[in-house]
Amino acid sequence: MHQVQIKNTKETYTVGKIICLGQNYLDHIRELGSKMPDRAVIFCKPPSSLLANGGIIKIPDYSNDCHHELELALLVGKTGKHIQEKNALTHLAGYGVALDLTLRDIQSEQKSRGLPWEIAKGFDTSCPLSDFIPADQVSDPNNLQLKLKVNGKIRQQGNTNQMMRSAEEIIAEISNFYTLETGDIILTGTPAGVGRIKTGDHLEGTIEQVGSLQVSVA
Repeated sequence: MHQVQIKNTKETYTVGKIICLGQNYLDHIRELGSKMPDRAVIFCKPPSSLLANGGIIKIPDYSNDCHHELELALLVGKTGKHIQEKNALTHLAGYGVALDLTLRDIQSEQKSRGLPWEIAKGFDTSCPLSDFIPADQVSDPNNLQLKLKVNGKIRQQGNTNQMMRSAEEIIAEISNFYTLETGDIILTGTPAGVGRIKTGDHLEGTIEQVGSLQVSVA
């Protein structure tokens, strides 16, 4: 059982589903040379992909091209199905800083063969995650600065106001496909600037009002 904690409290949540939204920032879609999706690009990571703050990323030996993707994470605190946008944020318990690590070579290979690409997204340690801060401590999840440094140099920088779908829209849309349950985690997409990480790299992701996440590569 994998658990996450609300920062500076004894409140913990057992993680259920980790539901990720791909291609939610226009500049990221352009940098990958992808077509504009006509609906939300949704995929899942298993709880075994989680890596705690300060942990060590282990890139599988079947990949030579692991990319970082900095994302705002949403922690579901109240179960819901077909959630209305106006009520969406009331279903959240907290916000966190996450990395969606992607084996880009494996993902490209699977896509070219018309096969699912979860093996490029769900490997062990592929979801580094900070503790969560209480949801009421974030004034507006749709206007937060994000920044990722690798070895002290800025790789990604953006704002959640660049998301094609707001946090409310993401929650509402996903809840049409999956019942969102207490302990589920939603990753909201990444801004432009994704790139390769390698052995010895140190990553530091920060999101305004939310906190920071630091991990290294084995």
